[in-house]
Amino acid sequence: MLRKNEKYHIAIAGATGAVGRKMLAILEERNFPVDDLKLLASTRSAGKFLEFKGEKIAVEELRQNSFVNMDIALFSAGAGISREFAPAAVKSNCVVIDNSSAYRMEKDIPLVVPEVNSDAIGDNPGIIANPNCSTIQMVMVLKPIHEKFKIKRVVVSTYQSVSGSGQKAIDELKNQTRDLFSGNEVKVNVYPHQIAFNCLPHIDKFLENGYTKEEIKMVNETRKILGDDSVQVCPTTVRVPVFYSHSEALNIETEGPITGSAVKELLKAQSGISVVDDPPNNEYPLAIEGEDKNEVFVGRIRDDISCERAVNLWVVSDNLRKGAALNAVQIAELLISRP
Repeated sequence: MLRKNEKYHIAIAGATGAVGRKMLAILEERNFPVDDLKLLASTRSAGKFLEFKGEKIAVEELRQNSFVNMDIALFSAGAGISREFAPAAVKSNCVVIDNSSAYRMEKDIPLVVPEVNSDAIGDNPGIIANPNCSTIQMVMVLKPIHEKFKIKRVVVSTYQSVSGSGQKAIDELKNQTRDLFSGNEVKVNVYPHQIAFNCLPHIDKFLENGYTKEEIKMVNETRKILGDDSVQVCPTTVRVPVFYSHSEALNIETEGPITGSAVKELLKAQSGISVVDDPPNNEYPLAIEGEDKNEVFVGRIRDDISCERAVNLWVVSDNLRKGAALNAVQIAELLISRP
């Protein structure tokens, strides 16, 4: 159980990655009560320095004994690393908040979005799973709608930025764009095809049913977070040549009558959601305006003209912030705020 203190010993596993660095920045931004900070990464990254509140902190190699005397560990180093090292952290009485897919669908491990299902954390968590980035922004919108109108089915198409694949993908989009304008040969390494000026309907591995692992994550995680296996989710996930922020087109069918105007008013009242919806004045959520923001932005809210009990809307959020690092830090804030 987490010891109640004025300040806490915090570890970040995967500190030098895109999400790890964002976790570090958000801890500082939100003035999280840090007493001791341990930055952990691979052997290759050990010895680098990262800055926190004006102080340069050396990155250490991640080891089994790295979590002794730590209170909370934020993991963002991939599922394999989480499976290998998270149990060691728990044995050291350190609560793990894991951003990978390793534990999300484990029955006894909570999968948490603080604004949606904070009560799922329970009394004595060892590992708390952070949902997939595309799931987080979607359930932020679905939860209030489900509570009021009872969702029957969601059809979602995602337009996911390359930062969801890490720094190498960001660099590849930059390099391919430069090479195309320079008339040079385009090199393809991260994705199976060129991503610059292209859209790839392929995120993660394809499964036997024709869906990708990313798409099935959205199905299973949504049901677990909402606590309702009756909600049907039909996803198509697409990688697009955008650096930051994921965008999603949602069609939501409900059991009872629903209108776009009612949904707009409902979402305006939700914490963490910003409604940007004035199409006549060209105001709607944009990926470039969602970058480095904490909110989930929602717009293009309208009735479905083909289905009486359905609405359409457009959702944008920074995948590295609310889709990953911010959500993890918010979970940590929940932990330390409990009596």
